[in-house]
Amino acid sequence: MSFNETDVQTALRNLTDPNTKKDFVSGKSVKNVKVSGSDVSLDIMLGYPAQSVWEEIRAMVAAHLKAALPGAGTISVNVTSKVVPHAVQRGVKLVDGVKNIIAVASGKGGVGKSTTAVNLALALAAEGARVGILDADIYGPSQPTMLGISGQPKSRDGQSIEPMTNYGIQSMSIGYMIAGDDAPMIWRGPMATQALDQLLRQTRWDNLDYLVVDLPPGTGDIQLTLSQKVPVTGAVIVTTPQDIALLDARKGLKMFEKVGIKIVGIVENMSTHICSQCGHEEHIFGAGGGEKMCADYGTEFLGSLPLDIKIREQADSGKPTVIAEPDGDIARNYKKIARRLAVKIAEMAQDHSAAFPKIVVQNT
Repeated sequence: MSFNETDVQTALRNLTDPNTKKDFVSGKSVKNVKVSGSDVSLDIMLGYPAQSVWEEIRAMVAAHLKAALPGAGTISVNVTSKVVPHAVQRGVKLVDGVKNIIAVASGKGGVGKSTTAVNLALALAAEGARVGILDADIYGPSQPTMLGISGQPKSRDGQSIEPMTNYGIQSMSIGYMIAGDDAPMIWRGPMATQALDQLLRQTRWDNLDYLVVDLPPGTGDIQLTLSQKVPVTGAVIVTTPQDIALLDARKGLKMFEKVGIKIVGIVENMSTHICSQCGHEEHIFGAGGGEKMCADYGTEFLGSLPLDIKIREQADSGKPTVIAEPDGDIARNYKKIARRLAVKIAEMAQDHSAAFPKIVVQNT
């Protein structure tokens, strides 16, 4: 039985990408379909990093085509990912070397936001993306400790600073600039916000798909500066299930809505407690709060993470969970949330500013 490229496209309209929940054709992932006799070759280009599931997707597409096209010979499927820049707030200057900025925020402290931010950054990198993390908590920087980085950043040209790197991600924090872990930042708001702007724009970020910004808790000066001066693709809210944390998380969400930053979704941290002695799991902070908040505000529940002593111990020791136990259940969970986060960003409006020619006026 003979078939052509249209038949291949038609067959793939009936196959859903498990990450986007859309079929591969309407998701615009199918490229370069070629039919030679009974042999078929094609590319699947995903708009999100997903290295850990490339093989799974390749096998799924090949098996589907084999079943849908009777008499098909060799079916070659090549799966890759390509991340593009997406739209940000109007009138905010873009950052050189960065395609997308993801703000990770919480309404209150103590919900594990920084630990979640660093593990999500590492999970995106593990999925094949080029990732950086900016520690925007000027008063309480924790990313240098969590990433196991010490020392001060260098400057090649006296104008900009090179990001610090470890575990394959680039990072910048005020923590790299101050002497000693216990040195306090006794600064007024304007100094802190100026420091954030300099850390963001004077760092030589090297071709990042995503820059994760770990915000301080609350809705103060730093958050306002972020919304006015930083080109944010989308924000992730981290909360815990108990009512008081959710109340503050709702305030954080409303703040982003007011300043025109899209909410990508909500991550519920410390969702269940896993006993280190017997492995028993229970909802010590209540259950379902994050999902209810998502339903109330029409945003996505990206996933939940347990309250597990290992997450805290690994972050404190400078080797976060995604690095310490890359094949463990918790790391898999971080990667699943990171993939979903990347999918949500891939579905947002693209930024086409790079496609427009630059007009240069010269006297000749």
